[in-house]
Amino acid sequence: MIAFAIRRIFQSIIVLLVVGLVAFAMFNFVGDPVDSMLGQERTDADVERVRTQLGLDKPFPVQYYRFLEGAIQGNFGISYRQGRPVSEMIAERLPATLELAFVSAFLAIIFGVTLGIFTAIYKKGWAANIIMTLSLIGVSLPTFLIGILLIYLFAVELSWLPSFGRGEVVDLGWWRTGFLTKSGLLAIILPAITLGLYQMTLIMRLVRSEMLEVLRQDYIRFARARGLKDRSIYFRHALKNTLVPVITVTGMQLGSIIAFAIITETVFQWPGVGLLFINSIRFVDIPVMAAYLMLISLMFVTINFIVDMLYFAIDPRVRLEKRGDEK
Repeated sequence: MIAFAIRRIFQSIIVLLVVGLVAFAMFNFVGDPVDSMLGQERTDADVERVRTQLGLDKPFPVQYYRFLEGAIQGNFGISYRQGRPVSEMIAERLPATLELAFVSAFLAIIFGVTLGIFTAIYKKGWAANIIMTLSLIGVSLPTFLIGILLIYLFAVELSWLPSFGRGEVVDLGWWRTGFLTKSGLLAIILPAITLGLYQMTLIMRLVRSEMLEVLRQDYIRFARARGLKDRSIYFRHALKNTLVPVITVTGMQLGSIIAFAIITETVFQWPGVGLLFINSIRFVDIPVMAAYLMLISLMFVTINFIVDMLYFAIDPRVRLEKRGDEK
């Protein structure tokens, strides 16, 4: 277990270094931030002065080394656009993104697993057929279009929910939350549904497929022959084996929720790090863009590591394979 965890941590560090290198290299070719910071009346002396202040006159390896050195300490440099520490800007907006991702993931997992079990048990029922037909909407339609349709229906036509913003928030000192206000709770409903709908339908269809496969196994037939009740068969025997492969896919989908939040935040003008990233692209704010991708990569790697540990703990076949490899 310890050797497996150390190996995964080492692999995760390599992934973060490669992502940081690719992101930093790519953003250095999207444009010159000095052009966005200085007006048309700038002189060559002004350009050289700003480039020296930002460290852009240094070779690329030196810039990347300084970026990594600061990132390890939680310092991603100064925003070219606002002149503020990037870590401070991300800390202000990160709670909004994490709350949106948490609600979306909660809805996706709860409804995805529940509906997947229901449609597998009652696969020939009319309700299951309707659910499977409607699930094609979540899989087929792009996220931004779902968001626009929800805004038109619930914000424009029915005027039940707000169409943009985060609502009123409460400052807890180190965290600003909208969960403690009515407007904040109402504001998060449409973005959370938009962001979690695709993941919910994917989880639902995966759970249904895996559970149908498990229900065809010989040990399920043996359990039925022993006279066990359907509830015991479904939830004590079938569900446990169904969730083993589902955990891996679900974990990756949770990472996708955070990564794809950038689209939802743009549609609903949600003040999270995704919207900050979009605005930074317009002004070639390289420190913000690089810090955002590093943050997303860190979340993906962390979630993947947790999923691997859960998979190792739940599935005995993985432990046996690792022991066989060690021998």
